[in-house]
Amino acid sequence: MSASPSVLAGARRPRRLIVPRDLLARLGSRGLGWILPLAVLALWQYCDGRGWISPQVLPSPRFVLDTLRDLATSGDLWTNTRASMTRVLVGFLVGSGLGLALGTAMGLSRRVESYVLPTFNALVQIPVLAWMPFVLLLVGIGEPLKYILIAKAALVPVTLNTLQGFRQTPPALSEVARIYGYSRRQEVLEVVLPHAIPTLFTGLRLGFTKAWLSLVVVELVASSEGLGYLIVYGRQLFQLDLVMAAVIVVGAIGYAIDRLMDAAERRVSAGRPPAADGAVP
Repeated sequence: MSASPSVLAGARRPRRLIVPRDLLARLGSRGLGWILPLAVLALWQYCDGRGWISPQVLPSPRFVLDTLRDLATSGDLWTNTRASMTRVLVGFLVGSGLGLALGTAMGLSRRVESYVLPTFNALVQIPVLAWMPFVLLLVGIGEPLKYILIAKAALVPVTLNTLQGFRQTPPALSEVARIYGYSRRQEVLEVVLPHAIPTLFTGLRLGFTKAWLSLVVVELVASSEGLGYLIVYGRQLFQLDLVMAAVIVVGAIGYAIDRLMDAAERRVSAGRPPAADGAVP
């Protein structure tokens, strides 16, 4: 007994792959972000192939990739990356810890804010490099110099965003907490802090970005190892392939850490009140 044509047609019909629309949208938005860097890379390779730019001015992408591979196989890349990561982590932990403490003190006390904030805002306007001669006289050219300058860079956005986070609690919620007999400690832990957490994480993320940028600047000026030192060393020897390789590593690490902190921020802030508009850089 033979099967009917309709049954055979149904058996031969392939299954459709169902892809969620939100997944396609996410892949599409992420794909758009690759257009510009790939276009720059293609233009770079095209100009090199045409001989429009001298290799002494801009080495070819293949040459930079070979240099990056040589740095990795020789161990120089990992040694200098480890030195840079140690500096930025120590400086960030010190700066963010002080920033959280100072921002919390100002956020919970108008009197502390009135005493501290004007002077703090004045000192914030002084760039990291301007502090270097003064700190250099105090601690010398060793590792403490780098830790202090990196900590200062992280301190500013963490402090200001912590202050903003504690001040963005709706007054009505604080009034309700007092009506229900909450102590000051209960009010801070159960009302103020949940509203402040998204802005606190925004400040930490911005603080790490500032710390990473200041790390490279500090290593460019005073260092004998690190990714910034590789850039200076390559420039002094006119090895622009080494400079480009170090710059690529700096950008890749900074971008990866920023993405990780963004994911942590979204995870911790899930279900909480959104951060206030206008995070303080």
